[in-house]
Amino acid sequence: MSKNHSATKNTRLAFVLNLMFTIIELIGGYLTNSMAILSDAVHDLGDSVSLGGSWYLQKLSNKKGNDKFSFGYKRFSTLGALISGTVLLFGSIFVLTEAIPRLFHPTHPDAEGMLWFAVFGVIVNGIGAWRLHSGSSMNEKVLSWHLLEDILGWVGVLIISIVMMFKDIHILDPILSIGITCFVLFNVIRNLIKTVKIFLDGVPDGVDLASLRNEIMNINGVESISGFHMWSIDGEENAMMIHLNVTDRTQTDKVEEIKRQVRNRVSNCNIKHSAIEIHSNDKHIR
Repeated sequence: MSKNHSATKNTRLAFVLNLMFTIIELIGGYLTNSMAILSDAVHDLGDSVSLGGSWYLQKLSNKKGNDKFSFGYKRFSTLGALISGTVLLFGSIFVLTEAIPRLFHPTHPDAEGMLWFAVFGVIVNGIGAWRLHSGSSMNEKVLSWHLLEDILGWVGVLIISIVMMFKDIHILDPILSIGITCFVLFNVIRNLIKTVKIFLDGVPDGVDLASLRNEIMNINGVESISGFHMWSIDGEENAMMIHLNVTDRTQTDKVEEIKRQVRNRVSNCNIKHSAIEIHSNDKHIR
């Protein structure tokens, strides 16, 4: 199975699990009188909408290039990551606005009911997070934080419910919620920065353009580089465009050798699309 089709399958599984569990949460929050579970259900509802859109965009990203999108539809997966990250960002802010007031006015839910829902929540979200975390696309990475946040939240609910069954310390619930949300926010913002960088055609992470430029300049026959660009298509596959000026003595039949050496220099950059233009005396050779 290809990476793209595997990513689509993983995203679909996460969507189905999250939607089903959101419905269960709404019912469970009402039955246990737990505002923590109800607020998480609202958050998960937003996650479900985000996951559904990401599933569609991930599936769309499998299409090959055409006259409308010559590079293919891979960046649609990255669009899904951007949407998911944005939804999770605002969802986390919503959780904070709910959790902070509870520091001063703790609720008194059914601790035993919360415990059973917490166990179920860890299992369901754990399956989805594990499948997405094993993926390599930016969309899967961002979506995995949706479910990881839910897992951490349910672990917190599990711990709090056990404590509240023996001690009346309800303030632990909002304290733990705030800590978990801040942790998730840090990672979501980091992934959003990477996603936005892709849309802005930034140089891929781990690529030292200056070092590569120096290496290419050392190729026999290369006089100067008039343009050198490298960007990521979807966070996995990269593209490159470079314009080289060669010396007068460089013969046309040596152009392919220069191109071969350029591709060898960038072989570790996961370049899937490249354009190498060579000029001599301001005249385009090939």
